[in-house]
Amino acid sequence: MTEVLHELAGRVVIVGSGLAGLMAALTLAPQPTVIITRAALGAETSSAWAQGGIAASMGADDSAELHVADTLAAGDGLCDPVVAASIIAEAPAAIAALERAGVRFDRNGAGALSLGLEAAHSRRRIVHAEGDGSGAAIVRVLVQAVANTPSITVLEGYEARRLLLDGERISGVLCATPKGMAALPTSRVLLATGGIGGLFDATTNPVGNFGQGIALAARAGAFLADMEFVQFHPTALDSRRRPLALVSEAVRGEGALLVNERGERFMAEVPGAELAPRDIVARAISAEIARGGRVFLDAREALGNRFTARFPVIDALCREAGIDPSSQLIPVRPAVHYHMGGVATDVNGRSSVFGLWVAGEAASTGLHGANRLASNSLLEAAVMGMRAARDIGSTPASPANMTSVHGRPIVPDPSLVRPIASRHLGVLRNAGAIHGAIAALLPLVESEGAAADPAVVALLIAVFASLRTESRGAHARTDFPLKLKNAQRRTMRLSDALEVARSAIPYTFARSA
Repeated sequence: MTEVLHELAGRVVIVGSGLAGLMAALTLAPQPTVIITRAALGAETSSAWAQGGIAASMGADDSAELHVADTLAAGDGLCDPVVAASIIAEAPAAIAALERAGVRFDRNGAGALSLGLEAAHSRRRIVHAEGDGSGAAIVRVLVQAVANTPSITVLEGYEARRLLLDGERISGVLCATPKGMAALPTSRVLLATGGIGGLFDATTNPVGNFGQGIALAARAGAFLADMEFVQFHPTALDSRRRPLALVSEAVRGEGALLVNERGERFMAEVPGAELAPRDIVARAISAEIARGGRVFLDAREALGNRFTARFPVIDALCREAGIDPSSQLIPVRPAVHYHMGGVATDVNGRSSVFGLWVAGEAASTGLHGANRLASNSLLEAAVMGMRAARDIGSTPASPANMTSVHGRPIVPDPSLVRPIASRHLGVLRNAGAIHGAIAALLPLVESEGAAADPAVVALLIAVFASLRTESRGAHARTDFPLKLKNAQRRTMRLSDALEVARSAIPYTFARSA
């Protein structure tokens, strides 16, 4: 029996409680809003784990134009320059909004913002809060602000399982709750569900995040974009911890070097060296590991005894693994960190489904292109969370005509998908691996079992990857190592992807025969 929450009918529903969702809820106030979160508010979100901070061109030697240029260069030809310029232009306003909410950003002795440097940035422009604990500090303040806002109702322990439609319009959200299934009647939904790291064995993301928002939107018929572009952070701490701990790019920004087990600085001759774009560094580290080697960050000379004060969170994680980063090498490896693809949206977060907005990592706005520039993720989450809220607020609610709600979607379980995605859809790809992923994932999607929703997201990645016959940004194919002259983004619906997948199966079997 599905309970209909009539007392909350018509309110804006936000699914997810990371930076984008929290900023949206606060921006919508005093309009009544409901936040659905499967964990405690702000917990199990990538936002709360972010170490790097927020990219904002606020230095005396910086400008929005320089920030855009760096973003476009990292995006490897696939950024939407208009979208990128508009989001980056709002960075100072986002920082100001967060400060009004109570976030205290790090400042130097003169009282100016203390700006850090990260890979592929031409200027110091990373705004931090509490050093390398920026994400946690920001989310903590916003969670308290939400708790103090009477117009926001928080449903903790609720997990969105399906979007309900009235024809082609949103009419509600079907949730699993501690007491059973419940439906929220609404004509306006914002998905802010985060990333896809839980599809892979090696990730720095919360392992429960497998792309739920993408699965929800895909099943509702929304267009997806650029799903093949999965960013592997080059320097996750190589340990037994799961998810893997992140060793922020900011450590390299302070001068730490990458060396292999022979002590060779293998990035020295690469343009940008240790601060080259993430896709380049990840591929170089993967190549060292593929030949049987190991890779380390050497911060001994650059930071030494200053490491603990500058990077207290990373220092604690290293010591948990038995490493003193001030005097020892830090073992690192690539791990899934961010997804540039997602639900296709416009500059206000609107998807192709009427009544459905998407913000943060679950969306694909065109800002990141083929490879996200460091610390642009929290920037996008904050800016697009506020933009989507303003757009939703100016969209009148319409009657939510929910059709009869039948069935109880099974609890999603990505455990069957992880080995497939990890083996076939990693840093380096080829046709055989990609089609192997499609052949393994399609039956899981069609089974409608516990693995179906995670398999939908992984299958979309594989199908998009099969169609991009080039190497660009975070999508590297050993069988197509060159970049095509003309860069093109791709969008398609789940129904289109399933057609491509089914047509690819005979090809896969023929290759394996």
